[in-house]
Amino acid sequence: MGAGSWGTAFAKVLAEAGTEVTIWARRPEVAKAIDDEHRNPFYLPNAQLPPVRGTADHRVALDGADLVVLAVPSQSLRGNLAAWRDAIADDSTLLSLAKGVETGTLLRMSEVIAEVTGAASDRIAVLSGPNLAGEIAERQPAATVIACTDADRAAAVQKACATGYFRPYTNTDVIGAEIGGACKNVIALASGIAAGMGLGDNTSASIITRGLAEIIRLGVALGAQPATLAGLAGIGDLVATCTSELSRNRSFGYVLGKGGSMLEAQAATSGQVAEGVKSCTSVRALAAAHGVEMPLTNAVHQVCHSGLSVGEAVENLLGRRVKPE
Repeated sequence: MGAGSWGTAFAKVLAEAGTEVTIWARRPEVAKAIDDEHRNPFYLPNAQLPPVRGTADHRVALDGADLVVLAVPSQSLRGNLAAWRDAIADDSTLLSLAKGVETGTLLRMSEVIAEVTGAASDRIAVLSGPNLAGEIAERQPAATVIACTDADRAAAVQKACATGYFRPYTNTDVIGAEIGGACKNVIALASGIAAGMGLGDNTSASIITRGLAEIIRLGVALGAQPATLAGLAGIGDLVATCTSELSRNRSFGYVLGKGGSMLEAQAATSGQVAEGVKSCTSVRALAAAHGVEMPLTNAVHQVCHSGLSVGEAVENLLGRRVKPE
């Protein structure tokens, strides 16, 4: 459910793992291209898809589906689910690819899914890891984590998407997988800003490491396992998103670091606002609600939403009192 670059790439993985796949697209022209040509020229133009169906009718896509993959942006998930819920089978597995914290409610995506659909938590799984869509579409080796409180259901999803190039692991720590996925987008914006300012590898490594410390603090406060955030769904996803030029969040931050405006950064990322721009405010609020200090996240929020210059943000971070690691 969702035909963006990652939704399309993951549909390709599922199909190549032997799973029958239908892709729902919001725009009929995208659905038609997928159905007729087995291509998505709008979001993943260089990838030839295996035989999959495309449709713009959610009822057609959801009819008889055992696995419903939710691949729409985090802030639009609630509205989409409200339109889809009556067509979702009672025992289907709901797998979230969205990475974020909902604005206003401060709910994780699995919590939004449960609230809107009424599904029990053991029906809801999340997928998170270093999964850049373009590389996976090219069958470059990658690994991911499928987290679900029901280990058997996680294993069923694992089987549905395991291929020779895509290796899924299972986990029962849904909170850890979701917090790692939501926060890494924000830290990637900081990493991109630093790169745009011309700062080097020492700075990049420091941002990634201290960013991970922030993520672990918040995750643990919410009940996550530190080991999850030391794995693929945490440091793995963080490194990929902070260092790759394929990362929309890093690319967005890079333009800001070069002195560009928010509109210029959006233009440089195919007219789409990076997920971390929206998530930084809700992640920051969630951290405040739990008494967790997240200085990098706060700095990104101030740059994106409060008019703070990138130079001032760096000065503020470096001017913080020194303390033990």
